[in-house]
Amino acid sequence: MGKRSKTINLALQGGGSHGAFTWGVLDALLEDGRLTFEGISGTSAGAMNAVALAHGLAKAQADGLEGVAAREAARAALARFWDGVGLLGNFVSGIPVPGVQTMMTMVTQWLAPSQMNPMGLNPLRRLLEREVNFELLSSQSLIKVFVNATNVRTGRGEIFSGERLTANAVMASACLPTLYQTVEIDGEHYWDGGFSGNPAIYPLIYNTRSVDVLLVQINPTEAPYDRSAGAQDIMERINEITFNAPLLAEFRAIDFVTRLLDEGRLDKNRYKRMLMHRVDGGSALTALNATSKLRADSAFVRRLFARGREAGRAWLKEHFDDLGERSSIDFLR
Repeated sequence: MGKRSKTINLALQGGGSHGAFTWGVLDALLEDGRLTFEGISGTSAGAMNAVALAHGLAKAQADGLEGVAAREAARAALARFWDGVGLLGNFVSGIPVPGVQTMMTMVTQWLAPSQMNPMGLNPLRRLLEREVNFELLSSQSLIKVFVNATNVRTGRGEIFSGERLTANAVMASACLPTLYQTVEIDGEHYWDGGFSGNPAIYPLIYNTRSVDVLLVQINPTEAPYDRSAGAQDIMERINEITFNAPLLAEFRAIDFVTRLLDEGRLDKNRYKRMLMHRVDGGSALTALNATSKLRADSAFVRRLFARGREAGRAWLKEHFDDLGERSSIDFLR
């Protein structure tokens, strides 16, 4: 095809149904065909995108598919997963049930998940287990996948990869404590990984060779403040700030190491100079209200997908040549 291929890592943020925007970005990258993915770090919805993409490519390889055919298989795997999310959303949070998101937000202020859902039922788990063969995913060597969840006891992020990468780990990464019961793994309890790394960048630094990391960010770093904002919008902004804080801390550390390397104060043979890039879904999604992350009907999911595809194609056009050469974002913005 005459296309110049480059190898990168992906860092995929969580953000409820807004993860469909990330699906659109990934679809655009796969369609373009010039990128190879060495590692993927994901949190919450980003973790689901990560395992769906990696499984799609690993399954294609196991089936003997290569090149365009393998990428088309991965695109189809992502589409099946998100179409399944949309089907679930039609019955749970779509337009046919007006006000359900507001009602859920109000109820969760007074009732714990163990009271609202004592059986711990979550149809999303069944969808995930249907679409992703975790035995194949954990044994494949094509792509390194890292999923972050927050240990409730220690308050620290924990990375699940390799044999520890299970449906339980992904559900732990997406476990919002006001909506779902904690996920227990090996005697420890876990909440959403966004509290400790949304997503975690360091596994990509220490476990891959590629110096390029493409962040797909769906929680805005900056957002206008409206003094007349309602309680739900205030809580949403608090969550955005909280869930971006670990990411910004990692960016500061990367920026610090980069400056020391540039000044010759660190050994370049021991420290890795990272090149950071971003598809900024946060700015593209700021117009959506606070409850939209709980909405997942098919029409809404597809609308977010279309926005993501547009953003992914625009990023490729503007920044593909930066890969391997320079960072294309300010670390601290």
